[in-house]
Amino acid sequence: MRKAFLLAAGLGTRLRPLTEHLPKCLLPIAGRPLLAIWLDLLESHGITQVLINTHWQHQRVERFLATWPSDRLHIIQAHEPELLGSAGTLWTNRHWIANREPFLILYGDNLTNANLTSLMSFHRRHGLPFTLGVFPARDPTRCGIAEVNSEGIVTGFEEKPEQPRSNLAAAGLYAADSRIFTDFPIDSERPPGPLDLSFHILPRLIGRMKAYPIGDFLIDIGTPESYELAQKSWISRDPRKGRS
Repeated sequence: MRKAFLLAAGLGTRLRPLTEHLPKCLLPIAGRPLLAIWLDLLESHGITQVLINTHWQHQRVERFLATWPSDRLHIIQAHEPELLGSAGTLWTNRHWIANREPFLILYGDNLTNANLTSLMSFHRRHGLPFTLGVFPARDPTRCGIAEVNSEGIVTGFEEKPEQPRSNLAAAGLYAADSRIFTDFPIDSERPPGPLDLSFHILPRLIGRMKAYPIGDFLIDIGTPESYELAQKSWISRDPRKGRS
């Protein structure tokens, strides 16, 4: 059994008016909803269960997921009346993960063809609690930036640093196991407010996670400019292209 969290509850405020009546995860990419592209990717890499959190326009997401074939991928929907934050979603649903069972954490506003099998294999080999997917950022001041030593261990992490010490940005593609929950700064069933992975958790995992370079196509569709670029770039990369 292979599990993944697909974090898809964002408001998409920077993409308005496109997201006024449609959640960001259902925006079309070359004619297909982004969420459909994600589900195809998960299935192709042998993920058997995925937990998807929802918030804005959640009814639309629920209707879309109701049409998805469930013979290969079991989908769990976790509606959040109030946004919990990326880490808050993990914490609230931590009992879904068995002790020391590896799982993926994926940001649903990314468009990617990343090799998730390779990411998970890398995570299993090094034995640390967390694997941080990274890529070289053009502007490190706008990203979560990792410092990495010669062995690939993350020795520093800062969200949107004013003076970046590297250009390795967090990619929103991660692998982990249940040991990370000992580093969550809460002890209740639900976090008291939104809890963010980059701000509240990753700095506490310094020295206990390894960086994994993402060499595949990856783009965050969170702005009108990046969404337009994603539309143009995906046409030649769509794995469904040419299928009958």
